[in-house]
Amino acid sequence: MKNILYKLRLIIACLILILCILAVTGIFYPVKVLDLQFTPLLQRVFVDFSIISLSLLTLIIVITLLFGRIYCSMLCPLGIFQDLLLLIIKKEGEYRKNLPFKYFIAALSFGFLIGSNVLILRYTDPYTYFGSAVSLSLIGLIAIAVVIILTILKSRLFCTDICPVGAVLGLISKISIFKMYINKKECLSCGMCERNCPSGCIDLNEEEIDNVTCVKCLKCLPNCPKGALTFGIKPKEELKFNIKRRDFITTSAALVLFSGMIKAGVEFSKKAGSKIKDIILPPGSIDKKRMLNTCLNCNLCINSCPSKILSKADESFNAVHIDYSKGKRFCEFDCKKCSEVCPSGAIKRITLEEKQNTRIAMAVINQENCNSCEICINECPVNAITKQDNQKSVIDASKCIGCGKCKTVCGFNAIEVFAVNEQRVL
Repeated sequence: MKNILYKLRLIIACLILILCILAVTGIFYPVKVLDLQFTPLLQRVFVDFSIISLSLLTLIIVITLLFGRIYCSMLCPLGIFQDLLLLIIKKEGEYRKNLPFKYFIAALSFGFLIGSNVLILRYTDPYTYFGSAVSLSLIGLIAIAVVIILTILKSRLFCTDICPVGAVLGLISKISIFKMYINKKECLSCGMCERNCPSGCIDLNEEEIDNVTCVKCLKCLPNCPKGALTFGIKPKEELKFNIKRRDFITTSAALVLFSGMIKAGVEFSKKAGSKIKDIILPPGSIDKKRMLNTCLNCNLCINSCPSKILSKADESFNAVHIDYSKGKRFCEFDCKKCSEVCPSGAIKRITLEEKQNTRIAMAVINQENCNSCEICINECPVNAITKQDNQKSVIDASKCIGCGKCKTVCGFNAIEVFAVNEQRVL
């Protein structure tokens, strides 16, 4: 039975990883598994609230309260990736003490997030690492390379001692109902469980399992020759709840840092985008300040865009944005794919009707270059282009949504599309 549990967990994890890769690469995404990622969900509750996002976040928390860090071994694509890597290299584990470093990373990351900015999370969040790496972003590739090195050297060290999401879920796991524990009467102290634990959470000398760092991979269950390991409700006589002096100091320091980072995040978010001009954003992004403060740069929207007009963060703008210079391409009138797939709320979930009436930019015709061919008039999806008495084409500013289609069909380079300070529904 214990072997079946481990294999079932592994099969589900592999299926989730495949779906995540297909989603980020833009190949297949009807099953929105990336909507279950902790950090994007948490942010979406704040910036693009819906009952669904709150319910999904609550579901992850409830599952963690029940079973511990199941999320880390079954839903987190970066965690699953490390799991599979360890199966390939077959590295033995070793017990490691629960270090406090990750709590300060979590305080920095989520403090800034609560303060309305995701700058730190772009460099610490496992989901962002995964998305940016699969989309071949330089920062993501560097992060994945570091994670691979850490995994080869110290198994799932990133998950147990660095990851901010793991730190938060680990604290919740401390009071979870179902825990991993050792039946001391049955244990032979053979060391098989400790050697097979990728999280290094089994202390064989004390015959204890640290459920804060345990990611519930269940790998240890089928390896115990006496079946002394159990994933279930721990007997009352073995339950221990005591706060050590070091834990109290660490918690207090992390909370102080968390409070300070909230304030710093608020101040930083106010200044975001103040010196940036001429940036066109996907419909639903609202303005450059909000996009800079909320876009995780997971790049899911980029590969999902059928027009391929979305660009990764670069020196001009540190978040996803539209680039109409990428060939003869424009924002398709009947498409809102970027709004559908964005898990973090950086691009709001909007209806197709809202999208079709949202001004993301403004087109302008250079009358000197205009040849009065009327192609742009016929192609404009919102009928914003007409002819004047002098037979020159003009754009009605009250109708133009800045989709860029007129620019792509103009053979005389007479049309330019310019950014607007704030997107508006016309």
